[in-house]
Amino acid sequence: MVTLAEVAQHAGVSASTVSYVLSGKRSISAATRQRVELSIRELGYHPNAGARALASSRSNIIALMVPLRTDMYVPVMMEIAIAVATHARTFGYDVLLLTGEEGPDAVRRVTGSGLADAMILMDVELDDERLPLLRRTDQPSVLIGLPADTSGLTCVDLDFGATGALCAEHLAVLGHRDIAVIGEAPAVYERHTGFAERTLDGLRSRARELGLRVLHRPCEGGFDAMSLTLARVFDERPGTTGFVVQNESAVEPLLALLRRQRRAVPEDVSVIAICPDQVATQASVRLTSVAIPAQEMGRHAVEMVIAKLEGRGTVEVALIAPELTVRASTGPAPASA
Repeated sequence: MVTLAEVAQHAGVSASTVSYVLSGKRSISAATRQRVELSIRELGYHPNAGARALASSRSNIIALMVPLRTDMYVPVMMEIAIAVATHARTFGYDVLLLTGEEGPDAVRRVTGSGLADAMILMDVELDDERLPLLRRTDQPSVLIGLPADTSGLTCVDLDFGATGALCAEHLAVLGHRDIAVIGEAPAVYERHTGFAERTLDGLRSRARELGLRVLHRPCEGGFDAMSLTLARVFDERPGTTGFVVQNESAVEPLLALLRRQRRAVPEDVSVIAICPDQVATQASVRLTSVAIPAQEMGRHAVEMVIAKLEGRGTVEVALIAPELTVRASTGPAPASA
């Protein structure tokens, strides 16, 4: 391995000058800095992470807490995680991925051990058990998600309340009056996961204003679970002509079951999905959808936490406005409805 002393000899400077260039602790002339940086590149020098952490009291690591649960759509979670990791590297930070369901213990482990300089938390619940610890620590943190009480916290998320309202408005304009929401797995609502609860609240509130009837049914996803859920929907509300699906694993089973029942999409039934664009465009019917801006959320979270690390961050809630893209799965309500 190339050492700092070898870089100094190659650049014709002292070892302390190389150290100052790397740490930025002292002003170095532009010519000397360029000479040192050229030697670093030519020799392929990489500072020792442990020594750098001891010298600067920084690990240059951001902890990303993303519990990987079987009832969540993991591809979206990982897309956010990848966006966080790749964007953090542009600021010189690596990402430590914590995937266990540790709750407050994970926060204690990071804050108490110096594992990371900052934290980004995902899968945020309305009354998340991790939040009291975050409010008591000085370590910078950002939530990708919105709890019920955001005081003292920095958060970024899609505006899921506005997302639900936008879905209701789109179906109302098309003349639909009975709407069924095919939601996430029951456990997601039992945990009071923020994004699912806020979507439902926004949709129900706007539906009341527009005179729509809404039936919400959680669903595990998969063909068998969707078959039972759909049967319940039409038993309880035979006149249902609009579906809002916030469950990626239920999308294709729903479309297949509607075909089996000879209900044409969108002539008999309209379907809106809240999902990644890839899911919407690759479905058997190209779905009208509100996209999940996974990469934007990940990048924004990194920028917010870096701002905090640099002493210029503020406590704020950044909500990304939803965008509904109309495709082939929504149309006017049938005249019989």
